[in-house]
Amino acid sequence: MREHSRAELERKLTRTRKTGGLAPDRAEVAAVLDELQTLGLLDEQRFAESLVRRRSVKYGSQRIGQELRMHGLDEGTVSGALDALNAPLLNDLTRALHILRKRDPELLRSPQERVRQQRFLAGRGFSHDVIRQAMKLHAATHRQGAMDDAPDLDPYEEVHEQPDDTPPPDAAD
Repeated sequence: MREHSRAELERKLTRTRKTGGLAPDRAEVAAVLDELQTLGLLDEQRFAESLVRRRSVKYGSQRIGQELRMHGLDEGTVSGALDALNAPLLNDLTRALHILRKRDPELLRSPQERVRQQRFLAGRGFSHDVIRQAMKLHAATHRQGAMDDAPDLDPYEEVHEQPDDTPPPDAAD
């Protein structure tokens, strides 16, 4: 069973049925919700933390913040939950890079594939800057991996050309 926000429960409890049911008294609903909060059974901070934990694997801060606002949470609770989300090890860039590596373990070869992955990340609520950095890091890690497979070459080693036995092309022709 998942947590619920106060606004979400209020919406559910005050909803009238289309079958001719009577609308509940809003004062009674508010009293019940106050009692639930007093007993610690309804806690918006706990709800926000729960939602952030469930969504942070797949979505960016913008999307999670929007979902928290849709559940009727105030800006203080939303910003507190998002601050906890953007802890050093769980920031948007790390999550976007994880999603990219999971979806495309190989280098993004074609421009169309890169655009497709960028649209996917944008749909998941990542900002343009985070997407750009994640794409750059994803490509860099693959280039580094390719360099690890290359033969060891010393860039400071002098290269001496070996003379050819073939004569130069005749310029008179």
